[in-house]
Amino acid sequence: MTQEGKLGKIIFNNPENGYTVAIFDTEESSFRIAGSFAEPKTGARYRLEGRFTIHPRYGEQFSFTDHEELLPEGADAIYEFLAAGNVRGIGPVTARQIVDTFGDEALSVIEESPEKLLGISGIGAKTLAKITESFGESREFANVAIELRELGIGMSEAVRVYRMYGKESLSVVKENPYTLADDIRGINFNMADNIAARLGIGPGSSVRIESGIRFMLKQWAASGSTLVPESLLAERCATFLDVMIDEVRESLRDMIFAGELEEDSFDGVQVIYLYGYYHAEQRVAHALKTLTQASAVQIPMDKDNALYATAQTVSGSNDEGVELSAEQEKAVETCLENNITLITGGPGTGKTTIINSLVRIFEFAGLSFALAAPTGRAAKRMEEATGKPAMTIHRLLEFVWSDEEDTLNFGRNEDNPLEQDVVIIDEASMIDLMLMDGLLKAVKPGTRLIFTGDADQLPSVGAGNVLRDMIASEVIPTIRLKEIFRQASGSGIVTGSHLINSGEYPDKEIGNDFYIITRTNENDIAGTIKEFVGGRVESAFGFVESSDDIQVLTPTKRGMLGAPSLNSMLQEVLNPPAEEKAELKVGQITFREGDKVMQLRNNYGAEWRTDFFTAEGEGVFNGDMGVIEAVNAKDRTMTVRMDDRIIDYEGEMLEELDLAYAITVHKSQGSEFPVVIIPMYSFPPMLMTRNLLYTAVTRGKRLVLIVGDPRRLRSMIDNNRADERYTGLKERLILLDADPFSS
Repeated sequence: MTQEGKLGKIIFNNPENGYTVAIFDTEESSFRIAGSFAEPKTGARYRLEGRFTIHPRYGEQFSFTDHEELLPEGADAIYEFLAAGNVRGIGPVTARQIVDTFGDEALSVIEESPEKLLGISGIGAKTLAKITESFGESREFANVAIELRELGIGMSEAVRVYRMYGKESLSVVKENPYTLADDIRGINFNMADNIAARLGIGPGSSVRIESGIRFMLKQWAASGSTLVPESLLAERCATFLDVMIDEVRESLRDMIFAGELEEDSFDGVQVIYLYGYYHAEQRVAHALKTLTQASAVQIPMDKDNALYATAQTVSGSNDEGVELSAEQEKAVETCLENNITLITGGPGTGKTTIINSLVRIFEFAGLSFALAAPTGRAAKRMEEATGKPAMTIHRLLEFVWSDEEDTLNFGRNEDNPLEQDVVIIDEASMIDLMLMDGLLKAVKPGTRLIFTGDADQLPSVGAGNVLRDMIASEVIPTIRLKEIFRQASGSGIVTGSHLINSGEYPDKEIGNDFYIITRTNENDIAGTIKEFVGGRVESAFGFVESSDDIQVLTPTKRGMLGAPSLNSMLQEVLNPPAEEKAELKVGQITFREGDKVMQLRNNYGAEWRTDFFTAEGEGVFNGDMGVIEAVNAKDRTMTVRMDDRIIDYEGEMLEELDLAYAITVHKSQGSEFPVVIIPMYSFPPMLMTRNLLYTAVTRGKRLVLIVGDPRRLRSMIDNNRADERYTGLKERLILLDADPFSS
């Protein structure tokens, strides 16, 4: 359906993708429209292609998928267009002078003979340059958008393409459409492949095969692998691209020769890396060896005095001394004797006690130290447990986000290293290769580096298997904690998690904090979870202070027991619609004031503030959770509180949020919740793993409820297939350790 008319009031515009909500005036009526403009202009005339739809909150609106700007005709229409500020350098006064001078030909003069505008009072050379540039960009985008549309590129994507490449957009797309998949968010390989087909680029084209190889390597990286065996990569790419395997191998050779990919060999197996992961892995391995060999700052006390210090009550405080077990003493001694130490163990094995003891020793010894963890929630837990300041690794490294370069940089690096004598990192299983690379660049030789974590939990979300690779290399001193302490041994959560981790089946009830509730179909599982969250947990156990204490953790995003479906159901229970609660629909999700939400990806440039603006900063991270405090549906903005940070969401940032009444187990890493509820049914095989279940159970602090089919639970415990990742850090550490001349 086509609608022609004039653009009226602009209600909302996202400059990143051009998405706009506005009033549109035709000769017959006025109505609300929604779609993408490159640069919407109040008063401009457009021809829109789309259809009328019903918005659940705002009613009927015209949703358009394409538009064409129509230059206004007649002196009055031209004046209205120019006076609205649609051309930089022209305001109402100048617009009146231009129209009075050139009449109906005013726009033709601007486009074809702009030098004539120099005769208008107030228009000099600089203003003329602004006018011609602005008007030219508008006409240029209109022409580019038409041609991009013919190639199958929609308006919102066309806006992104034009913002990236400008007047070169068409030449870039026609020369190599696969460039779009690398450069433009929202355009993937399949979309670029369809554009290439329209341009007549054959399936065996080298640019297509090379783009397919990059796409597959990035897919593996998204699943955690820093490298891929060459034979497997060639085979999978050939199948994916429907080309001969020899063609893939030829393209691989060309990409390696050009330096885009790197090749290596482990145990006679040829492997392929994306350039960045190859060099990051090398740097991490070399940095670890350099740090282990450096001369560390000496601790001015012997072992006995150090252990004595841990048992002392600090004068004037509530900080009581701690009696260490033999295993914990060994861990502390190892940290004092070595530059780098790894401490791994499950819940209840005393990792926090060891950290507290080390902090006490370093304080007695007069050594400076830093405490950090990969996520904000993990850092907050570390701070609460130690009573000392802790922060995220990103903040420790003083991260800086560059909007111009679209890159993350760390203020602390090899040129400006961390100043502390000791750095202690908790939840080390969550550290991916790139974060470890950044951390080690900032740690100067002589610094003691201590990592604690649980190697049996899920590995990092990002590429790499850093903690497990370091442990498996047997190059770095490692303490494996196995003893469960008396105060923890009475916990059903601790007992149940250790049973699961050892491949044993827990009882349906352990202690008073671990329960398996049998339900054998999805409807019953969902219904029982709804009851628990809706008040049954509180009435049965009595310690729930608010619904925020309860967290549903699910293995999957799909189906009735997936996070989106559960969130929709739980939102209706915990935060139903009400007249006093404003709402905002973003995609398929309706957000409401009071909703529990989660940040879905790292946004290093997102600005935050604290109450009364006592502090301000940047950075919101994947997995950060909060509550919606305010919604402005008219302006399409939301205000979210995440602990002590307040963040305003608008535009594309809105797409970075999701409801968080139920989250995936992967998203829960580094967090603890008073009550954890886990649905248990038939999920995709790759998610039915022991370490995923173990990770979920260990997120619970006071109560864990597993609701579902015990047969599926046993199958999950039996499946000890770890997250299959291809990484090379372990091998590099072993090779470096065997080479006395390496450094």
